[in-house]
Amino acid sequence: MEPSDALDELMDLSSQVEAAVVLDEGGNVLASTLPDERAPGLARAGSRLLEAAGRVRTGAESGQVSQIGAATPTGSVFLVREGNRTILATTGAAPTAGLVLYDLRTCLRSLGEEISPET
Repeated sequence: MEPSDALDELMDLSSQVEAAVVLDEGGNVLASTLPDERAPGLARAGSRLLEAAGRVRTGAESGQVSQIGAATPTGSVFLVREGNRTILATTGAAPTAGLVLYDLRTCLRSLGEEISPET
């Protein structure tokens, strides 16, 4: 499935996700539900979040961070990384975190192995 099709399906199925971006391992936007001018900013924020989370993990627990969830009173951000792809999504306040993470992981898995950046 193409990244843009996977995001369309995610938005149809997950009522809690307000916006989402799929990234390659270099942090490049493969697809987004946001306007073109906003997607790179969310992608950069997601990459910085992954880097910061990776620095926190040390010792025997060190390794690639696979998921992150952060909540504020007005909304949440979730990030899931699997293989060479990452999906970052925003939600409103008080989402069902486990369900959002499941939906994001399912979206990534629907992409299969072959994906390339949108041009």
